[in-house]
Amino acid sequence: MSHALRIGGFVPFTSIDYPEQLSAVVFCQGCPWRCGYCHNQHLLASRSTGLLDWQEILEKLHRRQGLLDAVVFSGGEPTLQKSLRDAMEQVKNMGFKVGLHTAGCYPDRLQALLPLVDWVGLDIKDLPENYLALTGAGGSGNQAWDSLDILLGADISLQVRTTVHPGMAKDHVEQLRTNLSRMGVTDHRLQACR
Repeated sequence: MSHALRIGGFVPFTSIDYPEQLSAVVFCQGCPWRCGYCHNQHLLASRSTGLLDWQEILEKLHRRQGLLDAVVFSGGEPTLQKSLRDAMEQVKNMGFKVGLHTAGCYPDRLQALLPLVDWVGLDIKDLPENYLALTGAGGSGNQAWDSLDILLGADISLQVRTTVHPGMAKDHVEQLRTNLSRMGVTDHRLQACR
């Protein structure tokens, strides 16, 4: 790989990060957004000490061939990293399904990865116009919802997740659910803010 995948964490076995599949999760380091309720604050900075070695993780995955169904790339924001595609190709070549947890920060990068991805968990935080206050990043709402459009047009298994953050009124949540349903989202999960 021309760039080393920056990895801030690794879970060798989980049954909850890819629906109905036993998987491992690679937590990619770095995220361009700064949501105040982020559950993985330690993964926000692009550079960090104590990063895990991708080759060592590949060795662990090699030993789990036949025991696991999938490898999920999570974060942080995995699509921030240029080497994500290479890493996905490597696990795909090992016979694993590839899952991706993303907030949809980079629609063009997401589009380019779709041939390698079997399932996506997309974080839709709010209606597009409310994103700036949540993420601190201009244009973030359009980026996330453009990513949703791309995924709805692709032949890929999709789960949309929304964290019900502090200050999110019940009628606001219902409006979001209605809009997502009208767009064709069939699997929308609400999760409590931790």
